[in-house]
Amino acid sequence: MKLKEGFITHKTGDEQILIDTGANNFAGIVKSNPTAAFIVDCLKEDTTEEKILQKMLEKYDGDKNIMAADIANVVKKLKSIGAIDA
Repeated sequence: MKLKEGFITHKTGDEQILIDTGANNFAGIVKSNPTAAFIVDCLKEDTTEEKILQKMLEKYDGDKNIMAADIANVVKKLKSIGAIDA
């Protein structure tokens, strides 16, 4: 899975925003906290939830099950707005 072409990100302070440039059906902006921004950044290249989890475990100290749930939640939300190519 990968972030669809036409979606771009921009960081401002501690926040990242995801914007559809008009190539897709989503009209809006998605604000991400640092964890969600990390997941979105991973999705800029073709990846899987498991690969994202491995990268998160390398970078962050935390519970593997909570991280996996966070990844699944972000991926689900991005799929619901059509931001991910499966």
